[in-house]
Amino acid sequence: MTAPEILKDLKNRKFKPIYLLHGEEPYFIDVIGNYIEHNLLTDAEKGFNQTVLYGKDTDIMTVLNAAKRYPMMSDYQVIMVKEAQDMKWGKDDDDKKGINPVLSYLENPLPSTILVFCYKYGKFDKRKKTYKAIDKNGLVFESAALYDSKIPGWIEDYVKAKQYKVNQQASAMLSEYLGNDLSKIANELDKLMLNIPKGEEINLKHIQDNIGISKEYNVFELQSALTRKDAYKVNQIVNYFEANPKANPIVLVLGNLNNFFSKVLAYHYVKDKTPQNLTRELGVSPYFLKDYEQAARGYSLGKVFQVISYLREYDLKSKGVEANLSAGELMRELMFKILH
Repeated sequence: MTAPEILKDLKNRKFKPIYLLHGEEPYFIDVIGNYIEHNLLTDAEKGFNQTVLYGKDTDIMTVLNAAKRYPMMSDYQVIMVKEAQDMKWGKDDDDKKGINPVLSYLENPLPSTILVFCYKYGKFDKRKKTYKAIDKNGLVFESAALYDSKIPGWIEDYVKAKQYKVNQQASAMLSEYLGNDLSKIANELDKLMLNIPKGEEINLKHIQDNIGISKEYNVFELQSALTRKDAYKVNQIVNYFEANPKANPIVLVLGNLNNFFSKVLAYHYVKDKTPQNLTRELGVSPYFLKDYEQAARGYSLGKVFQVISYLREYDLKSKGVEANLSAGELMRELMFKILH
């Protein structure tokens, strides 16, 4: 089941006795977990019937003992284990008597208990009997990380669900600027939509005005100027970054440039350079393909390797390794080496 399908069932009061929410992308785990925590029981019911535990502070037997209780003045009780990846899960095999209390409960869960495990930043071992018991008698949801190329589409779906629209350029810029941290993107979009009438299309100007991306002086304009080898524009942007360090921290700028030139490197190696294949291989929006094509023409394969080496070197220098220069001075040095 997908996250929207699970949420639909929860809203329709169709519950499972056990939920294992696991995977590398924490955003969807948080969305489902937060809905269960805040909406399944009324405020009056929560006092006696909702227990929130944290993995590092509990163990599986404590969780199961809580799960075996019956609800008070309610049809259900909710037992939620946050950060379940830090919990001691106990043995997965039967003991000498042939009994495993963990498996005994998971194979015959109490229907009046809704037991939720939020297992983040990794996958639960599917070979374990614990996993198989939950999969058989409850619901397992794997929250997979999205590829970079899928982020613009996710942004479009997210704002559509909020009764807004977003154009392709805006979703592509948000994806490039904010990366694949869905929680961060959702937070920025929520703040952005507070300042835009419902139903209106989100465009580049909205993003530039509300998310702090300068129209002329941002990392994308820097990438574009480097691609064109426009030294004058590059220095203008670097001067702006130096004057506005909080809005343009060097670590963020170097990270974006490293990501850009790594994809330029990949572009050199891709044999099938049709737009569809490049979009898939580079993991970028079709809107940005022309930038990588132009950069590949201007920077040979050997030069791209050199640029990536420079970026790593100056990332270390920005952290004080064998350097005692300001961020602006480091950026100017780096830009000179990239351009020449």
